[in-house]
Amino acid sequence: MADPNQQLPPGWTAEWEPDNQRYLFVETATGRAQWEHPGTGAVPEPVAPTGSPPPTQPAPPAKRRQYAPGQTQAYYGGADAAAAPAYGAMGAQPPNLSGGQLFTPGLAAENKFAQQQQQQQQQQQQAGPSYYSQQRGEPDYINAPGYGQPPVAGYGAGGGVGQLADQFGQMGINGGQKPFQIYTTNLLTSPPDPRDLELPPPPIQLPSGSCLTNSPLANAHHSYQRSTVNSIPSSSSIVSKSKIPLGLIITPYRTVKEGEEPVPVVADTIIARCRRCRTYINPYVQFIDGGNRWRCCMCGMSNEVPQLFDWDQTRNQPGDRWARAELTHAVVEYVAPTEYMVRPPQPAVYIFLIDVSHSAIQSGMVATATRTILENLDRLPNEDQRTKVAIIAYDTSVYFFSMSPDSPDCSMLVMSDVDDVFLPKPNDLLVNLGECRAAVESLLGRLNDMFADNHTIGSALGPAIQSGFKLISPIGGKLVVLSSSLPSIGAGSLKNREDPKILGTPKESGLLQTASPFYKSFAIECSRAQVSVDMFLFSAAYQDVATLACLPHYTSGQTYFYPAFNAARSEDAVKFAHEFGEVLAMPIMLEAVMRVRATRGIRMSSFHGNFFVRSTDLLAMPAVPQDTSYAIELQIEETISSPFVVFQTAILHTTCYGERRIRVITTAYPTTSNLSEVFASADQVAIATLLANKAVERTITHKLEDARDAVQSKLVEILQAYKTSMTTAGAGASAQLAISENMRMLPVLVLGLLKNVGIRQSAQIPPDLRAYAQALLTSLPSQLLIPYIHPTFYSLHNMLPEAGTVGEHGVIMPLPLPLTSERLERHGLFLIEDGQTLFLWVGRDAVPQLIIDVFDLPNYETLRGGKTTLPLLDNPFSQRVNAVIQKTREMRRGVYHPHLYIVKEDGEPPLRLWALSGLIQDRADVLPSYQQFIGQLKDKVNGSGY
Repeated sequence: MADPNQQLPPGWTAEWEPDNQRYLFVETATGRAQWEHPGTGAVPEPVAPTGSPPPTQPAPPAKRRQYAPGQTQAYYGGADAAAAPAYGAMGAQPPNLSGGQLFTPGLAAENKFAQQQQQQQQQQQQAGPSYYSQQRGEPDYINAPGYGQPPVAGYGAGGGVGQLADQFGQMGINGGQKPFQIYTTNLLTSPPDPRDLELPPPPIQLPSGSCLTNSPLANAHHSYQRSTVNSIPSSSSIVSKSKIPLGLIITPYRTVKEGEEPVPVVADTIIARCRRCRTYINPYVQFIDGGNRWRCCMCGMSNEVPQLFDWDQTRNQPGDRWARAELTHAVVEYVAPTEYMVRPPQPAVYIFLIDVSHSAIQSGMVATATRTILENLDRLPNEDQRTKVAIIAYDTSVYFFSMSPDSPDCSMLVMSDVDDVFLPKPNDLLVNLGECRAAVESLLGRLNDMFADNHTIGSALGPAIQSGFKLISPIGGKLVVLSSSLPSIGAGSLKNREDPKILGTPKESGLLQTASPFYKSFAIECSRAQVSVDMFLFSAAYQDVATLACLPHYTSGQTYFYPAFNAARSEDAVKFAHEFGEVLAMPIMLEAVMRVRATRGIRMSSFHGNFFVRSTDLLAMPAVPQDTSYAIELQIEETISSPFVVFQTAILHTTCYGERRIRVITTAYPTTSNLSEVFASADQVAIATLLANKAVERTITHKLEDARDAVQSKLVEILQAYKTSMTTAGAGASAQLAISENMRMLPVLVLGLLKNVGIRQSAQIPPDLRAYAQALLTSLPSQLLIPYIHPTFYSLHNMLPEAGTVGEHGVIMPLPLPLTSERLERHGLFLIEDGQTLFLWVGRDAVPQLIIDVFDLPNYETLRGGKTTLPLLDNPFSQRVNAVIQKTREMRRGVYHPHLYIVKEDGEPPLRLWALSGLIQDRADVLPSYQQFIGQLKDKVNGSGY
């Protein structure tokens, strides 16, 4: 059929797209577009209609030079430098782009990247304006062979499933309009695109009139609070049909970076709350009775508007109600009046418990720790000059230090009988930092020398923390514990239970459970007294991280692990000093309690994270650190009739500056009885975060294998539900594996979780490393958790010329590559990072000039692998590589300072395997590659895998 206008139904127009060499048929009434002729269903031949420019074949893309032996002119800039621009140099050109981007309402996503050819990298892309492709900001400079393939017939624009999705996608909000559409992806032919993980979740499309104001800040940003679905099912039956777990991921005190708007503080004495459910007034309430009353968005109760609500108390004049922060901002902080206080706000209190046994002294831990505390005394939160500190040392005895404001000297008191813990002196052990600054500085400067010749082996950690608790419990605060060996004496003593024979067996999960009841019962006692515990662990031998991490877990603290720490290696000293210093300088929220409220019909069913559940829904947090995440599972108990629901997180706390405050985070979501809306609004990052928390909990209550099976089974259930409800295949077998586009990264995230050290199937992972990984999986915010389970992979030797330079928003990063070793080149330089570790992979055929420019060494043979600090050299490429590494360390929230390892392609096998384990799309040991994993999922979804 040559003429596309033949038999064209009324209301349709044909447009020739020269970039794509196709006709596009658009229905003018709806904006729906498709490639097939709406009258015949056939795809017309590429002959331009009258009046259209003649279709011309695009010029083939120019061949790109590779950074390899025999082609070193590409790097050196030799005789043919004009034809082959220097790779890694500022003159390099971006890869040739052919094809354009097509934005047409209703057109399904269609991302194309070039097929791989030997030693040649090209790019071609055709994209439709799905939400994700629009957000991605094409055109993209990804020279990623095999990065993606064209969509399969029936998936995407105008195909059978696309039309079925149109029928399912009638959105029941915004007056019947369709705010966004569901787009189906075939996972078998659509490889993961790492850029999708940088996108925001699907938009929250609230009904018109649901919010009091038009403020863009009326709904909480997803970095504070995000749901696994952005359209909440109106009944439990829809939840069970979709199989998507319903939950909230909350990071109440995420870092506010430079340029971000700070959380507004409401200093009025008036705090408007619902009389029945105690919800705080927010942008989603309704004013009734002429504005004299307001109706709660949670329970529907009518409440009086406080008399002074329209009065500006700071300026003592009438105020504008609609400008109040609690009606325009989803995240606000109230200054709490006296009725919110059981006692006056406590000061910030830090007690440092420092291991001074032989191993701690020899490793340099004591010297590094005391120097870091000394250097960061001015960064400790102390604006109100009430901060108190104490220092307790311990080996097989416990050492107290008495300090006074009148003298820089201090006296040491020794408690050698650790079976009967007591405080040898009631006063002068816990001192005001400002008043006793000279004595504190003097002690920190001398502590390492005092124990320099200590040959005592053993640890009375239990008695030491009991002593610290006795000292701090009347006030509350932080116990900062630094330990270099397994506790061996007194309460809480532990035995080495590491047994290589049970690693990889069902009994391994026993090593991840607490070995002694002392630590959990002590942690609960700490929680009651508003005492939080941070653990810094340094042992080169087994230290039972699983048991010791129990203290931070129940007291809302954090665990930091530095295996085989040796301060003689500058990288070890720098990493610990940086992270410890950031922890000390971090503003902390003291004596906090958190409660999450939701619209009637929704219940909080279970909680995951570092806290103690004091009652059914009240979470006790003695000290809330920044950038810590909590996961809450939700359950729909009754059918929800309202057009939208509201979730509100409230945390009552004392700031480290001595002020009682309430932080309130409010998010509203539309409700739906339409299954397609549930799938189209699913947040794959929130789902992966919730699954990670549930998996860790299951490893402790059941077995590691059960946790892996549960995660994979949940993914299969979601895929089966989507196939049954949203595709033409229904319950029958299908040659495709379908999922909505906004969840297409979920399988690779689940694969990354299954391959993470925390739950990976392996007989080679030490229990301490596994326990620490699990502590990270249950506390990292999504921004750090996602790279931890799905590392980032960059090619540095041929990155775009602007990568590594400073742009409008800081250092420009290279484009991420798929996590497969197929992308490694023998002449290349690559960066693999997971937020905790950086690997700089150097190919064995790297040309000497690259080695000179990056490492200041003559050739590859002289390069040594292992932990290192990269030199900053006087050449553009070195400066760009260093800028990328520095930006990688700074770009995410959290205190972590990842080590950098140089990995040579033919270097030490353990280091190579460790680095390659980050390329999760490859096969490793018994763990499948991404393609094998997708094949297994397809079999199970079709019913042949069970």
